[in-house]
Amino acid sequence: MVLNKNNPETIKKISNVILGGGVGVLPCDTIYGLCSLVGIGEKPLRYVKKRPDFKPFLLICTMDQVREIARDGIPADIESIWPAPLTVILNNKSGIPTAMRVPDDPFLQKLLTTIGSPLYSTSVNTSGEPTLLNFSEIRQRFECSVDFLVKGTESQGLVPSTLIDATCYPYKLLRQGAFDVSKLFANQVRP
Repeated sequence: MVLNKNNPETIKKISNVILGGGVGVLPCDTIYGLCSLVGIGEKPLRYVKKRPDFKPFLLICTMDQVREIARDGIPADIESIWPAPLTVILNNKSGIPTAMRVPDDPFLQKLLTTIGSPLYSTSVNTSGEPTLLNFSEIRQRFECSVDFLVKGTESQGLVPSTLIDATCYPYKLLRQGAFDVSKLFANQVRP
């Protein structure tokens, strides 16, 4: 099923699929992502991605969902800039480092609120292969493997999110991506 991000019915249609454990391709605020519901969607997502069990997925969340997951809450300097194309590793309630992002995208925020849960997300590719960025290529490669594909805009991002580890201080920059942390964390982030 191929749907358009701008169609008001899309969220309703994919919400039921996601809540049933389905896997889909979503236009994120950075690049397209393979996504599924946290919990029941993990095994199907690993199957589609061919990702080993020991490698975790990042979580796409609302601010409230991050507050519920993060053991020590959201650091004030990060909260002041989220939503943004910035993935942050925080300790979850069990003390396990967990990558989370609050996307700067009204469609994703509405979807997350509608389903009432964070989503697992990962780049659109098979583990070990280059990330697919073009919707036509994504559709050709994954249409038969996923339950739905949502097409974003023609100017969908080509750069993944920036990734920082905030389980330590100063924060550690793990990947420079779509969000420039140098201005905001000049005295905190170390390469």
